[in-house]
Amino acid sequence: MKKLLNNLPFRLLLGVVIGILAGQAANLPVMHVIVTAKFILGQIITFCVPLIIIGFIAPSITKLGNNASKILGVAILSAYTSSVFAALFSMGAGYTLIPHLSIVSEVDGLRDLPKLVFKLEIPQIMPVMSALVMSVMIGLAATWTKAKTTIRFLDEFQKMILLIVSKVLIPILPFFIAVTFCALSYEGTITKQLPVFLKVILIVMAGHYIWLTLLYLIGGIYSGKNPWKVLKNYGPAYLTAVGTMSSAATLAVALRCAKKSEPELRDDMVDFGIPLFANIHLCGSVLTEVFFVMVVSKILYGELPSVGSMILFCVLLGVFAIGAPGVPGGTVMASLGLIISVLGFDETGTALILTIFALQDSFGTACNVTGDGALTMILTGFAEKHKIEQQKIEIDL
Repeated sequence: MKKLLNNLPFRLLLGVVIGILAGQAANLPVMHVIVTAKFILGQIITFCVPLIIIGFIAPSITKLGNNASKILGVAILSAYTSSVFAALFSMGAGYTLIPHLSIVSEVDGLRDLPKLVFKLEIPQIMPVMSALVMSVMIGLAATWTKAKTTIRFLDEFQKMILLIVSKVLIPILPFFIAVTFCALSYEGTITKQLPVFLKVILIVMAGHYIWLTLLYLIGGIYSGKNPWKVLKNYGPAYLTAVGTMSSAATLAVALRCAKKSEPELRDDMVDFGIPLFANIHLCGSVLTEVFFVMVVSKILYGELPSVGSMILFCVLLGVFAIGAPGVPGGTVMASLGLIISVLGFDETGTALILTIFALQDSFGTACNVTGDGALTMILTGFAEKHKIEQQKIEIDL
């Protein structure tokens, strides 16, 4: 039981259940406390967003810059292209399918939430877009000048932010989600929308498999290799990713699976590509997040985001995916700023995104890891087409 309670999706699911049940039974004085707690926890999470952006993206740029090469450029371009087109594919599916999901954004007979007992505001240190630009500028400048002290500081800062995420944000998430769902349940909307979330998760999983099929077909066509000879070896990595919800934690298994695919995957490209893609290629997570934000927007705000906003969100999300770490929830945590600034989500919207994303995060991670094999096939094809000699490459990631 203790091991189960340490499992993040279980704790979030428990928070959802407790919140819904509590919302059905809560009276007005209890709801005063609930909405106040929801506001304060939301302020803490929002405050951390610019710190997460700087801590995730700037150090990642310096690490990529230190290993700059032709192959690295192809790897980054492949990962970014895969993530952006996965996002656009998901966006197209969202505009096609979501209007047919019978989502009710306005429900009759809703109760109004009570006012806050007190209002504790915690302003961000800077706007989220300022944090993104600052991260890119600092990362590039540190790389260009080879500023070793700054690069070491950014590495230390990233470790600090990861600890803040793991020791502050992750522990409070179940409580934040519980009070959020308690408020939604008290209002009376969540009981009508829960079946929609279950349908959405199934749709997204189908999207993962469609995207992996396209990715491996493209990799096979470009490299002239048989994609099935790579994909068939990825079963253990897929299952490990489902269990760990972490590309980083799955890395050792993914390397073993990829090395079984020789000569379809060149050994030096496996040594270089698989560790790199575990950190920068998050196509499954991106595909999932795009569809989910559209569903939540329809549920909470009564309409889908505009096409222009969604395209901007998809393009920028590809950048955030490269900067996000291969840890559980890394993509959605790193992109909270985009969800808030580009799509205009409030605290309730971000809570719903965090919840539904976490409940299926294992399958998104499995899609990420399995897709790395297709991109490594592209690297192999590029190396062979350009007659790059095979060599032993070791990268400190």
